[in-house]
Amino acid sequence: MKKRTATAVWTGGIKDGKGKLELGSGPFNGEYSFPSRFEEAEGTNPEELIGAAHAGCFSMALSADLTRAGYTVDEIQTEATVSLEKGESGHSITRIKLLTKARVKDIDMDAFSEIATGAKQNCPVSRALGAVDIYLEAHLLK
Repeated sequence: MKKRTATAVWTGGIKDGKGKLELGSGPFNGEYSFPSRFEEAEGTNPEELIGAAHAGCFSMALSADLTRAGYTVDEIQTEATVSLEKGESGHSITRIKLLTKARVKDIDMDAFSEIATGAKQNCPVSRALGAVDIYLEAHLLK
């Protein structure tokens, strides 16, 4: 079983405090705050990191599924947009939109769409986020 780690340190109150996020493998660390999470200030936020993880996981799953189906993948670009909304019980991630664009040799849109839908349902991050509405928009590039 693979285990991955990340750490977060928060100092201060919710509105005037600040935090730091760091990946266990080392290539990323970033600061976050109330304004970077709930407003448009500089810094990162947990939702952005969930989006990066989901886009990366989905792209790898799609590549694996396409390869297994006999196609040659040139490139897959995926953007994940994570929606954070305030409801009666507090803030929740309510939706993730995956926008993927791929260059794949000798595939038609119907086959690509079917394989992409399967990758969306089966990538480990999608499964972990099962309580969230995940929408996929898939395009083939020439």
